[in-house]
Amino acid sequence: MEPTTNTTAPGPPACGPGDTAALRALAREFPNRDAAQAEIARRTGALTMPKGTVHVISDVHGDDVKLRHVINNASGTLRPLVERLFASRLTADELRQLLALLFYPRETLDELAAELDEPAWRAGFALRVMPLLFELVRTLSRRYSIEHATRLFPADYRALLIELVWSAGAEPLGGYTKSVIESLVRDGRGLHLLRLVVRLARNLAVDELVLAGDFWDRGPRGDRVVEYLRRQPRVSITWGNHDVAWLGACLGHSALVAHVLRISTRYRRLSQLEEGYGVMMEPLENLARRAYADDPAACYVPQGSGLRETVMMARMQKAAAVLQFKLEGQLIRRNPAWQLEHRMLLHRMDLQAGTVEIDGAVHTLADTHFPTIDSRDPYALSPDEVAALERVRQSFLSSAILWDQMRFLVEHGAMYLVRDDHLIFHACVPSDERGEFQELTVDGVPRKGRALFDAIGEVIVRVLDDRAPADLDLLWYLWCGPRSPLFGKDRIATFENDLVADPATHLETKNAYFRLIHEVPFCDRVLAEFGADASRGLIVNGHVPVRVEQGESPLKRSGKAITIDGAFSRAYGDHGYTLVLESDRTFLARHHHFESVRAAVHDGIDIIPTITAVREWKRPRLIGDTEQGAQIRADMSLLEQLVDAYRHNRLRGAEL
Repeated sequence: MEPTTNTTAPGPPACGPGDTAALRALAREFPNRDAAQAEIARRTGALTMPKGTVHVISDVHGDDVKLRHVINNASGTLRPLVERLFASRLTADELRQLLALLFYPRETLDELAAELDEPAWRAGFALRVMPLLFELVRTLSRRYSIEHATRLFPADYRALLIELVWSAGAEPLGGYTKSVIESLVRDGRGLHLLRLVVRLARNLAVDELVLAGDFWDRGPRGDRVVEYLRRQPRVSITWGNHDVAWLGACLGHSALVAHVLRISTRYRRLSQLEEGYGVMMEPLENLARRAYADDPAACYVPQGSGLRETVMMARMQKAAAVLQFKLEGQLIRRNPAWQLEHRMLLHRMDLQAGTVEIDGAVHTLADTHFPTIDSRDPYALSPDEVAALERVRQSFLSSAILWDQMRFLVEHGAMYLVRDDHLIFHACVPSDERGEFQELTVDGVPRKGRALFDAIGEVIVRVLDDRAPADLDLLWYLWCGPRSPLFGKDRIATFENDLVADPATHLETKNAYFRLIHEVPFCDRVLAEFGADASRGLIVNGHVPVRVEQGESPLKRSGKAITIDGAFSRAYGDHGYTLVLESDRTFLARHHHFESVRAAVHDGIDIIPTITAVREWKRPRLIGDTEQGAQIRADMSLLEQLVDAYRHNRLRGAEL
């Protein structure tokens, strides 16, 4: 059943003494009755406009090159629009060049550098291309109010672009447009404006970009992923377990520092640490040389290739893994309420017999050379390990770039988001086999469902400025704990995958949530728990890759839950999804392999996604139908109170 749009604000409630301060603050922005009344009228009109397009992507895992392309081509939606507008007017080569310019302006202009050095050619190029970009911007701007669209215009050129995009729109190369372009080209600013207009067009194509967690690990450059997101105009984030692990490492949590070192060496992603964040790897390398000098470390051969010798990378990974196992054992000991003692495995090893006991069964170890493990206290760090860890930990703590990115992650993030009744979070709502939400104690209080998400969100926000040991330990649990909403498995079998050949020990059992989302009643309970309309809502999570090659569908049998982790990164599978929330439909864009930026610029190679409709609406959804509309109506109610205060002269004499 389609909800109706309420475009009329309720009458203002009586203004009590407690409201006066809020009205005084609002009066600074709207200093008289007419200004407030005009704003109410503007917002009333905004409620009737189509809702903005939201793009949801999950589990990028460090694949910055592919993410950049998916953002630049608006998940494949910009190409069809450009073709519809210009295919009949441009040759195939001109259309390819326009698309390349739209997706990669700097690289495309570099490719044309020789021609652009010639003033006449440069002027002709600008006069040919810029009117097309103005037309594209004008078409994309029609989705929004003028106030909303122009907010995205670059400040220094806002007034000029308003004239070029709208006033001169009827005649793309009329005297006004032509003279402006020629003036800018003569003054050496034409190509600069061109780049700004290209970015403006891309920004208008997506009203909001939502990243549903996991920016780092496996892929090459999580630092570049975050840096590119910081340049987008409207980004929202739901945190993933890999994100909180990196947050903990940034804050100096020893076990998470060791984890980041281990996974970075496993996938040869040291440039991310050394070049991206300035984190020293020399202490770990020196530890590996001293402790594992002649060790082939065959269980720790890294993936891929790189500058460091493979055997050295294997030894570094082994050194980091042993650090991680020791530090996690210490952490589990000091948090007995988590009941994870069975995951402390170092003291269950018998190195002389070459075995380890796991869950009551004895298994053969694939490696028994652990010179830094003392059988009397296997979780104690050796002096060399203490020294190496502390130097690397201080390197994490002093990385200004990492700290800036983590502040961005926290300030733009949440445990969950609701967009047009789509409930978006990273992994799961921990549940038992009967569908009852499971409890986890946070700040001394057992919590479940939405209350659990809210409490964890408070911890993540405060931990950046107040590094309480218990909060830092909780970040580790969120990374890999059985009842973590960001993980949702009974264990993370790092030890077993590294050191035990028996595949039965590698099994990580998923939380019942992942089975229950195939059932309508459970999905309705989850949606209602988080305030989404169960009659039309959709649960959206990532975290667990969809096994497309095995015929698995992202949309669950219930029709009310969808998994959008499509193995985005090349290291995971090189597919990936964007869930696109338009005014008249929700659809899934499946992305394939992306060759390279050079292939995109030089050969016109693009990711043209496979589109699958998930939901379609007979009547397009308006802003008034959405959570944004509810906020607008709340703001209008306060404005109505301000108008009433002006009408009855209640603010006269108050200092504004």
